[in-house]
Amino acid sequence: MNLTLRKEVAAIVVFLILATVAIAMSGADLAISSCFFIDGQWPIGEQFPWNMLYRIDRIPAVLLAVAGLLAAAISLRLPAWRHWIRQGAFLVLLLALGPGLMVNVIFKDHWGRPRPRDIVQFGGKQEFLQPWQMGINGKGRSFPSGHGSAAFYMTAPYFIYRRSRKRLAYTWLAGGLFFGILMSIARIAQGGHFLSDNLWAWGMVHLCAVTLYYLMGLDRE
Repeated sequence: MNLTLRKEVAAIVVFLILATVAIAMSGADLAISSCFFIDGQWPIGEQFPWNMLYRIDRIPAVLLAVAGLLAAAISLRLPAWRHWIRQGAFLVLLLALGPGLMVNVIFKDHWGRPRPRDIVQFGGKQEFLQPWQMGINGKGRSFPSGHGSAAFYMTAPYFIYRRSRKRLAYTWLAGGLFFGILMSIARIAQGGHFLSDNLWAWGMVHLCAVTLYYLMGLDRE
């Protein structure tokens, strides 16, 4: 494995572990969710703009991936666009492997962590679990956040431009993170996910992005 790749992956994993421990020790998952649980309901999550964000769901992510697919297809006919073969493929693969395979198929569908609205503290019947605790397969789909992962996917163009156009790269990074944070707030406000669910939604997508960035040679000419 590329040494730089190992260092970046290690840094992200260490950050995720430390942040998860901090959230658990401070009780932030329950404390933050409790701010939105009012009179036995989740009314804030039903208000604008949080309800709109929920309905937007994965549309921006899919549109970005389709744009990448089209750019890759066009590059086969236009030599000036030849670099978009890898860049377009990166956008498609990141959506498929990050929010798609890792977040939704491997973890969300099988980890079994109950959603906030399903636990005893918020009127449900299930026990609160920390993100590292596996629940019953199919009985909880809180970890990690599917909506959050699709929103954080919008940082993907950062990896396309991080070598050549740094200002544009950081614009995409800031915009994607901002969108991801807004979506995370929406899902917390709706009782759908905890803070740590959204933290790992970002983390899994970012880990996939960094890995693909180096494996696909986007760090080189």
